[in-house]
Amino acid sequence: MTRFARYSWLTLAFNVAVILWGSIVRATGSGAGCGSHWPLCNGVVVPQSPRIETLIEFSHRLTSGVALLLVVGLVVGAFRALPRGHAGRKAAVWSMLFMVGEAAVGAALVLFRLVADNPSMARAMFMATHLVNTFLLLAALTLTAHFASGGAPFRLRGRGLMGGGFALGLFGLLLSGVSGATAALGDTLFPSRSLAAALAQDLSPTAHLLIRLRIFHPGIAIASGLFALYLAMRLLKRRLGPDTRRFAGWTAALVFTQILAGTVNVLFLAPVWMQVIHLLLADLLWIAFVRMGASALAAAGREAEGAPAGAPVAAGPVRV
Repeated sequence: MTRFARYSWLTLAFNVAVILWGSIVRATGSGAGCGSHWPLCNGVVVPQSPRIETLIEFSHRLTSGVALLLVVGLVVGAFRALPRGHAGRKAAVWSMLFMVGEAAVGAALVLFRLVADNPSMARAMFMATHLVNTFLLLAALTLTAHFASGGAPFRLRGRGLMGGGFALGLFGLLLSGVSGATAALGDTLFPSRSLAAALAQDLSPTAHLLIRLRIFHPGIAIASGLFALYLAMRLLKRRLGPDTRRFAGWTAALVFTQILAGTVNVLFLAPVWMQVIHLLLADLLWIAFVRMGASALAAAGREAEGAPAGAPVAAGPVRV
């Protein structure tokens, strides 16, 4: 593995860690730790005598800044290490665009005071937008590392049922993530003392909309997970090369683990530690599914061109 490929995977891993820390900011109600100031924190560069909420929010901003710098380095490295037209270059540029979007949505949440105990639907909409952008960022970072590690380029169009299946699978996982973000926000703002009380809240016609929406997440998550599992099992039966089979195996295992984690999360009334684990598994499932799709579509393209599906196809020479 080249130095740039290792750097790409490091950048992806660091961004996952930043996303998890962001979930702690939301789950602990620390989003207003720096007031309504951005990029300053309570009007200063470095907060003085900060509260715990300020430390949590400020540290998230610092790590987000490091993540931004890493993605800038990723783009520079892609244009230095990869040849013109290489798929890794395009994925790196998309990573930068989604990283800028991530910063913009995060800033808007603070500046519009859609943090802490704000229960408005505007906050829910921004959270949904934030989640979609985050997943697209992870997809772009994953593909950058995938291509830099020797993964072949692929096309989604013109791949018939396989291409349509993966597009539908990606949409399902995105929808599951959005409903999960909404459910997590409802759990944070309107905690329940027992499972019975939580169910009563979910079914009450007078409950806040965020509470009533969270009942849809388990069904959406199970449906999208089972569809991803179906695609993975289909690929495990096809001879599309060892990489595709490996990623399909990861996807299948993560679907089962995620459903188990979601059940535990509900039974334990969504404690912060379980919310973080649940989100981590969602991120890992998304990454595995993206790699599975990229590998399978590339192999299907080689198969359509008459080459063996498992034959390696270089995305272009890589300079270190």
